[in-house]
Amino acid sequence: MHKAEAELDEPGKWVTRIAINTCLDRLRSRKWQIWRRRPKPDDEAAILDMTRTPEPGADAEVFAAEIQARLARALDKLSLRQRAVFTLRHYADRSLDDIAELLGLDVGTVKMHLFRTMRKLRVELHDLYFARRS
Repeated sequence: MHKAEAELDEPGKWVTRIAINTCLDRLRSRKWQIWRRRPKPDDEAAILDMTRTPEPGADAEVFAAEIQARLARALDKLSLRQRAVFTLRHYADRSLDDIAELLGLDVGTVKMHLFRTMRKLRVELHDLYFARRS
């Protein structure tokens, strides 16, 4: 009996050999080598202390407040139905079917209102969007 036939008779050995080879390949790879050169725990703590905090800075908070105020003013310019569809979809995270049922509309009508609302909001908030991107 050949070695290959013996491995087919015992698939557990075959799977184990694949797992071992995969682990060996991983240990030999360059991506894995970076973890071997990891800094000492004291140095690592110092490096982490120097990194930026995940909290947004003051400028990001001011910009977010400006966006929120502008969005509120833009929503006030929409029809009641458009505002309801937008609010249910983006603030209440409701599905289109749920919105249609809640408002007594067809799903296609809900999609149309959502599309028109998004188009109006893009026009209304266009300067904020592109000011932040540049």
